[in-house]
Amino acid sequence: MNDASAAPIRSTTSAYQIQDAIPSIGDNEPSPSVNVSDLAPVPQPSPTRLEASLYDTPCDVEGVLQFPYTQKGTVLYLAYGSNLCNETFRGKRKVVPISEINVQVPTLRLTFDLPGLPYLEPCFANSALRDPSNDPSRDYRKNAWRKGLIGVVYEVTAADYANIIATEGGGASYKDILVDCYPFADDDPHASVPSSPSTAPFKAHTLFAPARQPESPASSDEGTGGRFQRPDTSYAQPSARYLKLISSGATERGLPFEYREYLDSIRPYRITTTRQTIGKALFAGFWGPVILGMFALSKLVAGKNGRAPPWMARLLTAVFGFVWVAYDRFYRPVFGDGERTIGDARDDMGLSDVRRGSDVVEVESRGGNYDPEKMRDDGPTM
Repeated sequence: MNDASAAPIRSTTSAYQIQDAIPSIGDNEPSPSVNVSDLAPVPQPSPTRLEASLYDTPCDVEGVLQFPYTQKGTVLYLAYGSNLCNETFRGKRKVVPISEINVQVPTLRLTFDLPGLPYLEPCFANSALRDPSNDPSRDYRKNAWRKGLIGVVYEVTAADYANIIATEGGGASYKDILVDCYPFADDDPHASVPSSPSTAPFKAHTLFAPARQPESPASSDEGTGGRFQRPDTSYAQPSARYLKLISSGATERGLPFEYREYLDSIRPYRITTTRQTIGKALFAGFWGPVILGMFALSKLVAGKNGRAPPWMARLLTAVFGFVWVAYDRFYRPVFGDGERTIGDARDDMGLSDVRRGSDVVEVESRGGNYDPEKMRDDGPTM
């Protein structure tokens, strides 16, 4: 995978990605409505295009952003998080794919280690390099999947790919790389996902950048936006809103039921105490206007290609870093955990019937079916 495989790699987030969390601060910005039944069927990429991908080279991110309309051909883009969902990809990002195909990527795995906003959107989906012989511990149910990354490859125009880069992070510290993607041998979503795919692979683009481990939870390196990691990268739980985007997208794309069941088994972050409720209100009341103001300023100073100047990107990521410094030093000690549901660090054997009832609500609220035999606790086994 080019020279990117020489060091630990994570795709990054940035202050731009936090825009997805802003509606949850005040619930005053409705999401674009996309009626799936009104969408025209999207064909699969032609065999010729898939074969041609084997000769693709990584894109120059800066070039794509600066001159998107001069780029020739199309881009095969791998999506696996909220971009699976029509509401996000077609609604917010305004991208209509030319073609699409569901794939398995054995060399990558799904993670939820991109920091978001405490109490509101604790984390976002991410991908990491995967060693099949050394998968992460199953202590967290987010790590229970053992068959590589499952997603969709969209064929998009160069201009649309530039828009994806800009809305995902503006290209800051990003590297475009190519990964091997394997189409499913059987289009039936009821079919089992193979541990090792047998179909012929093709190559698709995805955005990666090296992760940086801060020296401490409140390190100044956190001012670099999503490039830093929290001390325990598996600790934070995504919000129910964000998980629903992914699970809805998996359904819309017709991903395997086996994978959808895994997504439905992931517990979302829930506020369970009065202190957390107060902390969320104070956090949103103070930081919400600051972040919204930063995004308004970013749009004001953006260039013709929609990208903010470097100083604005640094300012946004610095503000994002201050958010987590404030959380670590003040909000968490005073108001409680803003990344993980309090009480979710117990073994499944110790769960009460009431707690199992909350599992039913959490899973079914995202459109899944609760199966007690498949549910495992989303915390370290004690």
